Parts: sequence; C-alpha cells; structure tokens
Amino acid sequence: MKPGDPQAVRELFEAIAPRYDQLNDLLSFGLHRLWKRQAVLWLRPRPGQRLIDLCCGTGDLALVLATKVRPGGQVIGLDAANAPLQVAAARGARQPWLPLQWHQGDALATGLPPQSFDGAVMAYGLRNLADPAEGFRELRRLLRPGGRAALLDFNRPDPSSPTGAMAAAFQRLYLRRLVVPTARLFDLPEQYAYLEASLERFPRGGEQENLAHEAGFAWARHRPLAGGLMGLLALVA
Repeated sequence: MKPGDPQAVRELFEAIAPRYDQLNDLLSFGLHRLWKRQAVLWLRPRPGQRLIDLCCGTGDLALVLATKVRPGGQVIGLDAANAPLQVAAARGARQPWLPLQWHQGDALATGLPPQSFDGAVMAYGLRNLADPAEGFRELRRLLRPGGRAALLDFNRPDPSSPTGAMAAAFQRLYLRRLVVPTARLFDLPEQYAYLEASLERFPRGGEQENLAHEAGFAWARHRPLAGGLMGLLALVA
C-alpha cells in the first residue's frame, strides 16, 4: 500500500471500520482516549460553537465535542470512507439529542464554506493525506480568525538526537512487535504494517509548525506525547 494514496487509504479504512475502535483500545492500552482528551482541552469547545472533526473515522471525538457545544452549537464529522461514517452515524443515533452531522468528503477539498467553523480536530488523519500542506491550507480556510485546531497523530522522532533516537527505536519496536502481530489476530496485518511506511513521509513536529504558518495560521506548537510516540499539534488561525 502506497502511503498517501487516497484510494488506498479509503479502502484501508473501509476494511478496518468494524474493528477500528476495538483495535485502538488494544493497541494503545486505552491511552488514545487520554490523548484525544488533551486535544479537546486545547480546543476549549463551548456552547454555541460550530466545530468540525476532519478524518473523523468512527466519530468518537465528534461525539465528545457534540456534548460540549450544546445548546446552539453544531459538530460536523467528515471522512473520506463510508464504512467508518456508518459506524459513527449508528453511534450518534443512540444520542439523537446531540447536534451532529456526518459528511463523506475529502479533507483536502471539503466544499464547505470558508471561515464557517470556530474550531477543528483531526486525529490520525494528517499522516494519511496525499498532501499535508494542502490539508493545512484547507483547514485554515475553514476556520474563523482566532479559531483553534488540534491535530493528533503519531510523532516522527528525530533520530539525530539521543532522545529522538531512543523514541524512534521504541516506536519501531512498538509497530513491529505489538501493532502488526495484534492486527494479524484480526486478519488485518497488511493494513497495520502500512503505519510504519506512512511515518517515513510524515513531516516532523517542526515541519508541521512551518507548514501551518505557511498556510496562514497565526500560532502553531507541536508537543510530543507518550514519550515521543505520539504528537499533538495545537493551532490558532
């Protein structure tokens, strides 16, 4: 599977959608919920706000945000793959009072009006975009001035520093000895072997900050999480 290939990425998430949440819990030991909570804390969602969850997957972040923008707010979850959206819609249907909408679309070209959102999140989506720079430009276009965004993804440690080399070695061990063998139990080894290949082309934290500034963001700060295994990019439009 070629990293960044839109069709391949879409097919990957169509395949793993039914087991995606279970695998996330297993592979992160449930810690992905803590990391996502940190993204929400940065976003500071408030009643009445309009927020978007790009590459929303099965909708766990969108559901959390929707509880916080009531009354008067709205959350849109957007994803390129249909199967995860079906899971998300079923989860949302169990809480019909939440102000949620689900859209199938491309995070590089959403077709949504400019400056129509107060905030945005993207969890494990930036790494899969065909053009991360274009992803930043589209995200900036969607946000109102002063709007916040939080992008959570794997971190790509810099092996030129001692701490970065240790983090990179641990990450390789984690991917090869835990992620792929666990995915094999679910008959999904090829889909999760793709993770390591996708990291080879993924911008490091400082590069992400530069891309955000070039796209027009007023402030950008990347922070490693989980000993450098993950990273959170906080943005202000």
